[in-house]
Amino acid sequence: MTDRHIVGPGNGRRLVRCGGAMIALLLASVASVAPFSQASAQESAQAAAQAAAQSAVQGDTALVVALGSGPVWDIDVLSYETHTRVQHFVGLFSGKVRAEFEKSLQRQTRYGALIRQKLRAAGLPEDMTYLALIESWYDPNAFSKAAAVGIWQFMAGTGRGVGLRVDWWVDERRDPVRSTEGAVRLLSGLRAQFGSLYLAAAAYDGGDGRVSRGLVRYAGRLDGVEGEDRFFSLAETKFLRPETRDYVPKIIAAALVGKDPSRYGVKVESLPPLAFDTVRVAGATPLAAVANAAGTAAEAVHELNLHLLRGMTPPGDPSWVRVPVGTAGGFDERFAALDPEERTAVKRVTTRKGESMSSIARAHGLTAKQLGWYNPKAVRLKSGSLATGQSILVPTRETVRVAAEVPNPSLERYPHHPKAAAKGRPVASAKKPAQPARKKATH
Repeated sequence: MTDRHIVGPGNGRRLVRCGGAMIALLLASVASVAPFSQASAQESAQAAAQAAAQSAVQGDTALVVALGSGPVWDIDVLSYETHTRVQHFVGLFSGKVRAEFEKSLQRQTRYGALIRQKLRAAGLPEDMTYLALIESWYDPNAFSKAAAVGIWQFMAGTGRGVGLRVDWWVDERRDPVRSTEGAVRLLSGLRAQFGSLYLAAAAYDGGDGRVSRGLVRYAGRLDGVEGEDRFFSLAETKFLRPETRDYVPKIIAAALVGKDPSRYGVKVESLPPLAFDTVRVAGATPLAAVANAAGTAAEAVHELNLHLLRGMTPPGDPSWVRVPVGTAGGFDERFAALDPEERTAVKRVTTRKGESMSSIARAHGLTAKQLGWYNPKAVRLKSGSLATGQSILVPTRETVRVAAEVPNPSLERYPHHPKAAAKGRPVASAKKPAQPARKKATH
């Protein structure tokens, strides 16, 4: 069974080529997507018509443009453009960490259309995509020492709370599609709770409990303050943690630079936008077999299914697997024609007295660590040997080749380890303009 998914702009958008990247040119009134623009309805209509006729526009993959007036945002950035912390992060993104920022904008050309589409469908501003940039540089494999994972940096409990599957076999926090759906649900709820997009963003970072307590404690100070100014007024009290006080300024700065990169000397190279077909296969099917039946490389299938951690579909019920566009035709027939052993990701062996993970792994050309990826509940004796008579899953080497070496997905905080810290949340590393997130499962 197959299905086709081209992840990109929805109805009402026209795709045009720009500097090697696809950009979305809104055909509706600019004022309808840019509430902070002062153009009249007539001027907006003229600008939209001119923009629709334009064949090449400078900007990111979903830039809304009015010819001659520069970029337009659907979040309020212009009111805070001169804010001290906004300017600080604009300087960082266009200066000290420009290389990382350019890399993130390159990833945005792959995932940006997907994210904007999901935000738009939920009635959220599309420019909230820059929240994902601040969280992870748009890296699906990003993780922090606080065990926040993926483009949207969910902790395990938070991810499950927004409907994501997070277990030993599957971690949908690493799935750009499913994690974006979860983030949209969370942001929608937070905006409804606080009546402010920027307070919602602060709650996304620092937890809704802290934001709520701050609003109560400083209710008198905030009396008469309206709109997005409420976040900045609360931030001035220093009740929020430093990272959370800087969170919205970072988003605004990223939107300023990301939508007008040439102004800041930032260069953007494009990647192909995310697109895939899907096929349905049985549980415990190796991705290598899926790739073979699809006529593509196992690495290509793995890249589209980063949430499948063990190089196979999870044991149990059938699963949908993504394959490159155009490779799903005739898949079922080709898959059925594969040797049964090739369609099998793991085999079971029963432990005998004195055997260990290392001895079983060596006998099958694996390492003990690799064998452990498939046997998290293996019972070991004090001697280090395995308890006799238990069933051990032994993966094929083809399965292991596209498995991910990742910490236990259910951990809520990783043990301190230099290598883990080095691979942590991109915006939170020592070379980036933020401190490690202190995510809470409740947000």
